[in-house]
Amino acid sequence: RTVRIAGVGPNDREQKLTGMQKILVRRSALLAGEFPVSGAKNAALPQLCAAILTDERLTLQNCPDLADIETLSKLLAQHGVTIDAARLGSQHDPSELVLQASEITNITAPYELVSHMRASILVLGPLLARMHRAKVSLPGGCAIGARPVDLHLKGLQALGAEIDLENGYVVAKAPGGLKGAVFEFPIVSVGATENLLLAATLAKGTTVIKNAALEPEITDLAELLVKMGAKIDGIGTAQLTIEGTERLTGTAHQVVADRIVAGTMALMVGITGGELVLRNAKLEHLLALQALMEPAGLIFSPITGGVHVVRTCDRLAAVEATTQPFPGFPTDLQSQLMAVMCTAEGTSRIHEHIFENRFMHVPEFQRLGANIRVDGRTATVVGVTNMTGAPVKATDLRAAVAMIMAGLAAEGETVISDLHHLDRGYENIEYRLRQIGAQVERVNV
Repeated sequence: RTVRIAGVGPNDREQKLTGMQKILVRRSALLAGEFPVSGAKNAALPQLCAAILTDERLTLQNCPDLADIETLSKLLAQHGVTIDAARLGSQHDPSELVLQASEITNITAPYELVSHMRASILVLGPLLARMHRAKVSLPGGCAIGARPVDLHLKGLQALGAEIDLENGYVVAKAPGGLKGAVFEFPIVSVGATENLLLAATLAKGTTVIKNAALEPEITDLAELLVKMGAKIDGIGTAQLTIEGTERLTGTAHQVVADRIVAGTMALMVGITGGELVLRNAKLEHLLALQALMEPAGLIFSPITGGVHVVRTCDRLAAVEATTQPFPGFPTDLQSQLMAVMCTAEGTSRIHEHIFENRFMHVPEFQRLGANIRVDGRTATVVGVTNMTGAPVKATDLRAAVAMIMAGLAAEGETVISDLHHLDRGYENIEYRLRQIGAQVERVNV
C-alpha cells in the first residue's frame, strides 16, 4: 500500500508517516518562482562543534533542519552541551539553535554516533583544546571513496597532542594544553583545516596553517570564531595565522547560505527550463558553476539578496568539467551536473578528481535511458532527447537530489528509494520543489 504524504512545512517532520519512504517524480517543465536557500550544512557542522570551546551561549541562526544536524547535536549533547532549538514557524523562517557547554561531562565520542557521520571527527580538536584530552571513534568507511583522518591527526600532533589508536578510537591528550606551531597540509583538506583551526584558538602561542582549504564554509567558521574572541589573520586565504587565547566567549552568528543547495537549484533550472530567484545565495560562491554553465545557456545574475538563474535555450550545450577544491568546480555538484548533461545537446565529459568512487550514480541514470560511459575517473555523457522514468536508488547524498533532477526531465514516473541520503543535506526538498512547480512527492510504501 502506498500512502501519500501531505505537503507540510520543512520543520514538520513529526507529521510525516513512518515506514519505508520513496519519492515519486514526474516530468516538470519551466520551474519558476523564488527558492530560499537555507544555511549551509557544511558550515553549520563545524560551528556546532565550536560550542565546545566556550562555557557561554552560542546562538546559530539560519541553521538547516537536517538529519546531519540532528546527528551531531546528539553527539554534542552526550558531551554535556545543552541545545535548544527555536523553529520559528513559517516555512521560510530560519532555524535557530542555542548551544551551551557550561561543563564538558564526557570526552568520549562513541562509535554508535560517530559512525553515522564523518563530520563527527570535528569534536576532536575542540575537546583537546578545552579539556586537553579526547577519545573519539574513527568514523569508518565512506561510500564515495577514501576519506582518511590522518591529516586531522598530524595537524593536532603538530600542536603537541599525543595520539594513539586503540580499538578503533583516537585517544588523544595534550598535557598542559596545545601549543602553537606551523603546520602545512600536504594536500588540501576541508575537514582537517576546520579541526586544526578550532583547536588552535585555545592553543598557547601562534599557530600557522599553510595550504589551508579555501571553502566559504571555512571562512564562515573563522568569522564565527573571531566573534567568539579568537584572533585569526588571513581569513579567506590559504594561510591562516591564529594567536591562541585563554578563553572564548559566546556570540550569535548567522550560518552562510548553502552554495551546494544553490548550485543544485541552478542546475535544476538547467534541466527543466524556466527561471528561479535563489534567495540568500551568493554569486561569489558559484563562480565556477557560472563560468561552466553560461556558455551552455544557463545565465546567472546577481540581484539584491540573492541570485537570478534562467535557461535561455531549448537545450543546454554540452560541457567539459573537472571537479576541484574551491574555487574550482565542486565535487558536490558533479552528479547534479551529470543529470543536466544527460539531456544536453552534444557530448559532455566530467572528470572526477576528488573522490574515486563518485560515479556510482551512473547505472541509475542509465536506467532512465541516459547514454553514459565511464573510463576511470572520466564520464562521457552523450545527451539524449528523451529519458523515461524508472525505479532508481540514491547512492549518496548528492546523487539523491540528482535522481530527482533526472526524474523531472524523464517521461512518466520515476521512483527513488534510499532517501536517508537525501535527508542528510536537503531540507524537505520535495515540499520546497512543489512550491516552484515541480511534480515531486514523498510516499510511504
